[in-house]
Amino acid sequence: MRRLLAATVAGLAIALAAPAFAEPVKIGMITTLSGGGAGLGVDARDGFDLAIKLAGNKDITVVTEDDAMKPELAVQIADKMIQSDQVDILTGIIWSNLAMAVVPNAVAQGKFYLSVNAGPSPLAGAKCNENYFNVAYQNDNFHEAMGQYATSQGLKKMFILAPNYPAGTDSLNGFKRFYKGELAGEVYTKLGQTDYAAEIAQIRDSGAESVFFFLPGGMGIAFVKQYAQSGVGIPLMGPGFSFSQDVLGAIGDAALGAKNSASWSKDLDNAANKKFVEEFQKAYNRLPSIYAAQAYDTANLIVSAASKASVKDAAAFRAALKEAQFESVRGKFKFNTNNHPIQDIYVREVIKEGDVLTNKIVGTAFTDHTDAYAKDCPLK
Repeated sequence: MRRLLAATVAGLAIALAAPAFAEPVKIGMITTLSGGGAGLGVDARDGFDLAIKLAGNKDITVVTEDDAMKPELAVQIADKMIQSDQVDILTGIIWSNLAMAVVPNAVAQGKFYLSVNAGPSPLAGAKCNENYFNVAYQNDNFHEAMGQYATSQGLKKMFILAPNYPAGTDSLNGFKRFYKGELAGEVYTKLGQTDYAAEIAQIRDSGAESVFFFLPGGMGIAFVKQYAQSGVGIPLMGPGFSFSQDVLGAIGDAALGAKNSASWSKDLDNAANKKFVEEFQKAYNRLPSIYAAQAYDTANLIVSAASKASVKDAAAFRAALKEAQFESVRGKFKFNTNNHPIQDIYVREVIKEGDVLTNKIVGTAFTDHTDAYAKDCPLK
């Protein structure tokens, strides 16, 4: 087994003023810290660690390991964290196929799993679990927002593409749920693909007015750069992942003007977000991404719940999580019956501030948006 112990952060306590927990909490973070998806996992880890550090509580321990974007490795790490490290909570997985491999088994063993990113539809619907909380979104949500935006802009013919894995399927289903026009093409690419010449040729010949794509991490970087070099020129739009802060530097000016959707943006005007952006820049000398923001919220939710109930008292801790009484960088935050967020989703545009590419909010696609699968979840 190739296992890279990327970081072990023990005893991140720095302050004496923080209230003691009813019981010490041990968290296992499984995330992607190597390979093409490493940027996403690094941002999630850094956002999570920052919140724990700022909480300043000596009763919380985080153990972090690299899944290398491999489901079988993620399962092995989860088993080791549960059996040997005896963690109370698991978190950190970026990719939906890894989440589907790890989460059902972890919650079946009575562990809590709090998602910082992956939100596959089965875990929001029929396979939901009282110990599974998603602090980010359900996979479809950002894509639904761009479907709504495309409709609101009167776009009649869209070309859409995504990788062939659970989140890719969820993304295009989400877009189509709210897009009322015609599809000029619908393509599923290979997960991890880096050459998009064939797809770009299809787009060129499709007659589309705009292109919606979801290609996370290195896939999206490769696609946008090749698309710009092709000179096709049909406007691009996507979920916030495809134009998140962690990839904009690598994409470069080819991203300028692209519209994208997210539940968070660095220009959201609330005190928690201003503190997060300032402290993240101070700690890591870069702007945070969506992944960092979601992980920061996840850590603060755990800290809030642990200050109210012992993690060993599953019913009480679960109730404290459900209350979600923490200061979210998104401003307002609450869970639906299926333990997924009810939240606003914004339309952003890639801009340049000085020499730095970033996003600004240009509209709101949804207010208090819920996911399409809560009705299939037996939780009440």
